Amino acid sequence: MTDTTLNYYNNNAEAFIQGTISVDFSATQDRFLRLLSGKKILDFGCGSGRDTKYFLEKGFEVAAIDGSVELCKAASLYTGIEVKHMLFLDLDESAAYDGIWACSSILHLPKSELKEVFLKMSEALVPDGIIYTSFKYGTFEGDRNGRYFTDFTTETFASFIKDIKELVIKDQWITGDVRPGREDEKWLNLILQKTNS
Repeated sequence: MTDTTLNYYNNNAEAFIQGTISVDFSATQDRFLRLLSGKKILDFGCGSGRDTKYFLEKGFEVAAIDGSVELCKAASLYTGIEVKHMLFLDLDESAAYDGIWACSSILHLPKSELKEVFLKMSEALVPDGIIYTSFKYGTFEGDRNGRYFTDFTTETFASFIKDIKELVIKDQWITGDVRPGREDEKWLNLILQKTNS
């Protein structure tokens, strides 16, 4: 992830938290939880801690990380668990989680890093484990509003993921942005499953 993106979140942590923390995301959260085979979740780029808190309240065991020091501090206070300061490429675990929740987080990686991170995520999952992730819907790649973004359509993501044999698309759907005033922005939501081949 670029320093520019991390600086954006460190410098705008409070405004970012205010814009996301109270959004009702339960339809997507529950869709993910229904597919989990166990209780261990990694919130991979947890931001405000909104989703970590939701999963904890539902009785799941959650580990949470974020690349922004400021967001880690705020999310630790909000969730009551220690949020680890870590970059996505530093994930180095094996068969540790039933599910990885990467909501609007790994979209800040260029495709070259994204492929490596998906492999690390797959390694961190138990067999048949799942990943939820989301990207802005489109074909843009580059800096936008002070952050780096990689956007995908259903077609470009299918093409991208086919080289990653460890993961298959289990479910995908397109939604509007849930934040007030941003309903016209479209998101590609994906649930990927680790293959056992």
